Amino acid sequence: MKRVFLLTGPPGSGKTTLIMRVIEGGKERAGGFITREIREKGIRKGFKVITLEGDEGILAHVDIRSDRKVGKYGVDLKAMEEKANPSLIKALEEKDIIVIDEIGKMELMSKDFIDILSKVLNSEKPVIGTIMKKPHPVADRIKSLPFVQVIEVGDKAEETLRKWLSEYLSSRSGK
Repeated sequence: MKRVFLLTGPPGSGKTTLIMRVIEGGKERAGGFITREIREKGIRKGFKVITLEGDEGILAHVDIRSDRKVGKYGVDLKAMEEKANPSLIKALEEKDIIVIDEIGKMELMSKDFIDILSKVLNSEKPVIGTIMKKPHPVADRIKSLPFVQVIEVGDKAEETLRKWLSEYLSSRSGK
């Protein structure tokens, strides 16, 4: 049985929303982080990370001056180092399900994130997340792991995730 499910698809295709809907019933058993767009007057200006406990940090923004850039966004890894990464460590230690939204260019700029991601993937804990669609050495390696299932967002993605999560939580309730 696969234990890592990673959604992929174009920006705005509902990957994060789908993850949040799927874990809704077992949210107290999940830990990790999601990403959200920062919009001002309907225009995307950046991205923030939000832990499942509600802590937030700005990961990238058009107004951030940084040597690290993805497109027009300056990247500030402080959000990863202070919010997202600790949420993954806590989830690894205390939770049943780990949420990683997203394994993308910005997040992969953090060496600490890559190290923690390795620990998460090498654990026995199930992971629900999103991963960039475009080629990237780290992301491509993750996609090729035998216990990882990459799911293109579409009509079967939610059904597949719900079924898997339900089976997983049922199997854990007796332990």
